[in-house]
Amino acid sequence: MGPTRFTVAYWCVLLAALLPYACAYLAKAGGFGKPRREGGYDNHEPRAWLGRLTDWRGRANAAQANSFEALPFFIGAVIIAHQLAAPQTRLDILAVLFVTLRVIYIAMYVAGLPTVRSAIWAAAFLANVAILLSALH
Repeated sequence: MGPTRFTVAYWCVLLAALLPYACAYLAKAGGFGKPRREGGYDNHEPRAWLGRLTDWRGRANAAQANSFEALPFFIGAVIIAHQLAAPQTRLDILAVLFVTLRVIYIAMYVAGLPTVRSAIWAAAFLANVAILLSALH
């Protein structure tokens, strides 16, 4: 086995893992610095507080949950594709595509555009399937 390197696809795994935290920040940002009694962020009961959010902040919280849900398949697909010696350039391009689509997905979710959001979700899912199958010759 030759030397290994941290591929673009592996960097994309890191970026995808950070996306839910960006969503959480969006959801919570308006509550930072305000007292709890005035609706500020409640670190004592954060899930209950997040569950009461509405509008774009509530959607940001939902995007956070969906971003965590999308991670296992993406991480597994990237690892399997590497193990099966998928063409690295193809794998890297598909991984960048997946992360890009997920960023767009989050933006559409927060913006309240459900039809576009669902179409982007499907495209990201298909990119993930393509990653998994990228080692097939």
